[in-house]
Amino acid sequence: MGRTGEAMERLEEIMRTLRAEGGCPWDRAQDIRTLRPYLVEETYEVLDEMDRVGEGGPWRALREELGDLLFQIVFHAQLARELSEFGLADVATAISDKIVSRHPHVFEGRTVGGAEEVLQNWARIKAEEGSVLDGVPTAAPALLRAERLTEKASRIGFDWPDLAGVRSKLAEELAELDGALESKDARAVEHELGDVLFSLSNLARFTATPAEDALRAANARFTRRFHAVEEGLRARGVPFGTATLAEMDTLWQEAKAAEGGVPPPAQSLRSVVAHLELEAEEPARAHGFWTRVAPALGWTVEVDGGEWSVETPGLSFAYARGARSSATLTVDAPGRIPEVAARIREAGGTVLSEMPLVFHDPVGTCVRMP
Repeated sequence: MGRTGEAMERLEEIMRTLRAEGGCPWDRAQDIRTLRPYLVEETYEVLDEMDRVGEGGPWRALREELGDLLFQIVFHAQLARELSEFGLADVATAISDKIVSRHPHVFEGRTVGGAEEVLQNWARIKAEEGSVLDGVPTAAPALLRAERLTEKASRIGFDWPDLAGVRSKLAEELAELDGALESKDARAVEHELGDVLFSLSNLARFTATPAEDALRAANARFTRRFHAVEEGLRARGVPFGTATLAEMDTLWQEAKAAEGGVPPPAQSLRSVVAHLELEAEEPARAHGFWTRVAPALGWTVEVDGGEWSVETPGLSFAYARGARSSATLTVDAPGRIPEVAARIREAGGTVLSEMPLVFHDPVGTCVRMP
């Protein structure tokens, strides 16, 4: 038995122990319904980490979240096993059989002309088993489901011939939405807005730009920029709720411009291997500074609930309220020192030297980049 088999057997045994008499009271109390929100939550946490890795972040957190998701699968299989329905081995066998049957060009030696023909064959096999649209869960996010429905329909030729047709359809739906808005008919607005969103998802598929990913990225940009607006208001001593729209828009445009001026990191971050807890009289000042400076270094600021940390190659550090920090961190230098030094000064830090780069953040931490 290989390492994977041993690890899976250990996980199964842990699950059986948790569910057995004398095991964990919480685990023993769960059923197929109560586990549903945890399965959904773990799935979205995996997606969050996939986004971070895609932006050059560390892989270690993704490994942990995949483990949490795998545990949910093992948990559900154990529930089924207790009812003599199936076990984890049956789950693995079923998916193996399915994958083999839908890849005859790999396992039966059939010849295909390329990836598109593979997808067409897959759709044909699915149609023989039921409907081409089967397998798109109704509980999936609506934007994702719309994209997957049109993708599956396209496999048997039910599709626009070109991008121009898709774009023209979107324009048609937008015009119909304008008409519904003028009518002030709430049901008509809902209907036409749904058609617009459906057309947008189809456009996303046609341009190979997953709509769900694009919207998540837009959400992330909004969150970063709004945090920058909040930090700007704090720095100016403007209480929340009293700032004018013009003041907030100015801060928003500054945050947007700052993002546009940050080039992508030269290389992906390595896994974090150590974590350092620092203290600061005003942790919010440190947060505002590192939110602006970290991207210029190829680092990230990770937020988990109300907690945040700076992730660097090999090290993460965070601040708690306390005495002023006097720590000195020595990390790899970026390749764009003049640009980074300018960003540090703009964000309220103090540059002591550029060659080598040495600077203080606003709460006293010294960073050296030899």
